[in-house]
Amino acid sequence: MEQIGYLFAGQGAQFSGMGKKLSEASPAARQVFATADKVLGYSISRLCFEGTTEELTPCAVCQPAIFTVSMACRAAWLEAGNPPPAACGGLSLGEFAAACAAGVFSFETALALVAERGRLMDACCQSNPGGMAAVIAGKPEEIEQICADCGIDVANYNCPGQIVISGEHERLDRAVELLAPKCLRAVKLTVAGAYHSRLMTPAAEEFGKVLAKVNIQPPQTIFVQNVVGEAVSNPDQIRENLQKQVASSVRWESCARNIMNHCQRTAEFGPGTVLTGFMKRIDRTFLATPAFTEL
Repeated sequence: MEQIGYLFAGQGAQFSGMGKKLSEASPAARQVFATADKVLGYSISRLCFEGTTEELTPCAVCQPAIFTVSMACRAAWLEAGNPPPAACGGLSLGEFAAACAAGVFSFETALALVAERGRLMDACCQSNPGGMAAVIAGKPEEIEQICADCGIDVANYNCPGQIVISGEHERLDRAVELLAPKCLRAVKLTVAGAYHSRLMTPAAEEFGKVLAKVNIQPPQTIFVQNVVGEAVSNPDQIRENLQKQVASSVRWESCARNIMNHCQRTAEFGPGTVLTGFMKRIDRTFLATPAFTEL
């Protein structure tokens, strides 16, 4: 059997209408949306299928929405007779879909966690304002040093030549100014907060209290986590990493390379093809494709 790695999309991949075509075509996907509506107590399916960009932007909405679409994609994929994962990983929010696909916890549990994570992050954005910036073709060690000097953090190590930084607006502006001559491009992103930075620490602490009440099972396949960039199997360590991830760097390139070591190709689940693009930049010879080209 072909060994396939499952990749799951992160926040920012959302778009109005996502999952609608898949739900119409797949009974399994349709059931995922119905279950999500019941668990959340409101129609996340309507927001996915009909919601405006503004409605889908808050973390409290986009996180459960993207998670639900990603899991609907997985359900449709398996319904079509495709093989289960040899390894699972996801970018930030996507790590929860990956954990679910790896058998760490149920869909219902994961969805409730994601919804609370989004709510806590929205609250943190309000109390600790900040932003993020993409740094293209800069040296990691130089970026890290400037972040340290400016009192901000590296949020994402996405792929060779792409790092995202995060922090308070004024400090972030200073870092972008210092990085401009040292890279191809350093540009602020249109986001609601300073995700994966020290400003998210209150959200991480509160989320830890939520995670402490959840039963976590050992993964049934290779499961990589963002905080460490490698496979983790111990339930207590998985729990700790899920908490830390909210305010820590996402080491996606390391995650991706670990997944590549355990499979022949990857399929990306959820809206967009960002992770497929990252995989191709990490290794152009490796086969990486979306699970579905139309959602």
